[in-house]
Amino acid sequence: MATLLPKPVDPEEAAKQSNATNTEGIFFPGSDLDEVAKHFIGNIHRYRENIIIPKMYGVVQIKTNEEKLVEAAFESCAFKSFMSCVLGYGLGAAIGLFSSSVNPSIADPMAGDKQQSAREIFREMRQATHSYGKNFAVIGAVFAAVECAIESKRGVSDWKNGTYAGAVTGGLIGLRAGVKAGIIGAAGFAAFSTVIDYYMRHR
Repeated sequence: MATLLPKPVDPEEAAKQSNATNTEGIFFPGSDLDEVAKHFIGNIHRYRENIIIPKMYGVVQIKTNEEKLVEAAFESCAFKSFMSCVLGYGLGAAIGLFSSSVNPSIADPMAGDKQQSAREIFREMRQATHSYGKNFAVIGAVFAAVECAIESKRGVSDWKNGTYAGAVTGGLIGLRAGVKAGIIGAAGFAAFSTVIDYYMRHR
């Protein structure tokens, strides 16, 4: 009776074919170069996780586990929030310093007001700088944390992440003055974030 199943392999025949192949060689029969050729051409060993990286420009270097850990730390939401907090404080401090320098509280000598000393002026400038910096730091940290959480949840990096994060951040800041202020703040911050994100992506 005819069958379509393959014929079982005889162990003795397989051993003979393997010995003949090893004796004759694959690339260079009867030569020591065959071992070298099999190492470089027919090497079946993978360096890591059995992956294949295509080469486009130059030599591809596989990242070590330490490099992966450092890259993951830099891309984490905690690091992004911390950096946004620091940069926000710096930007707010600069704005506060500029605003306090262009709008000084100068006493009127004709009205009998006491003339401010340099120490008092510097104290007011420091307070204004710290106040602006603290507010901008909070806004930057909250916005970065919410945007990173939304991006991680959606798995997509597009303009919607900034819009949603702006709405949440503006709503949280505006809620301190009431529900109406929270809605207005959410809408305004979302529109501002959308415009900035659109400009940064399409410039």
